[in-house]
Amino acid sequence: MGGVTENLATVRGEIETAANSVNRDPTAVTLIAVSKTFDAHDIRPVLQAGQRVFGENRVQEAEGKWPQLREEFSDVELHLIGPLQTNKVKHALPLFDVIQTVDRPKLARTLADHMDKTGHRPDCFIQVNTGEEDQKAGIAPADVDAFVAQCRDEFGLPIIGLMCIPPVDEQPSPHFALLSKMAERNGLEGLSMGMSADYQTAVMLGATHVRVGSAIFGKRDYP
Repeated sequence: MGGVTENLATVRGEIETAANSVNRDPTAVTLIAVSKTFDAHDIRPVLQAGQRVFGENRVQEAEGKWPQLREEFSDVELHLIGPLQTNKVKHALPLFDVIQTVDRPKLARTLADHMDKTGHRPDCFIQVNTGEEDQKAGIAPADVDAFVAQCRDEFGLPIIGLMCIPPVDEQPSPHFALLSKMAERNGLEGLSMGMSADYQTAVMLGATHVRVGSAIFGKRDYP
């Protein structure tokens, strides 16, 4: 694998090719460079190459590196793509521009309360557990319509789309197609789906956001 700037160019090219293959506008797909576990030294070359949308899994980790990087690159858009605990909401809201993992009523209520207090209202995605996996967060497919309505009508959250992480041992296409149908049914345009192994498939099935980490930054060394 080449350097991160070469990897970034490759990913961007493959997104464009996938979009063109199904007559989609490539600019309708937002590439989220997933920088979890990588430090500012690793991220800075990707920023210098023009990438401005990034994803992080943990609030505390993001707090440790992004305020400094944003002093250099003020136009960054930061997405929280990992689980959010309710006691971390007050830290997450000022840091993230988009919360992609709204996955339960308690979290939705806490987000709404803090948004009302602060006036800061980042866009939100609802995470759907399309594979109905016990170990994975997300709303069950059967409950999505009711939860979307609750988030909108009861909590007043700025819900713009749905996100999913398909089971690793299954073909992703049926999960992407399911998410797309649920979003359309609920009048939601945002579809956050597709990661390093399957983002091209996701683009061909309508993804508006793809979350790509290792294909850009390389293999992660998890603690």
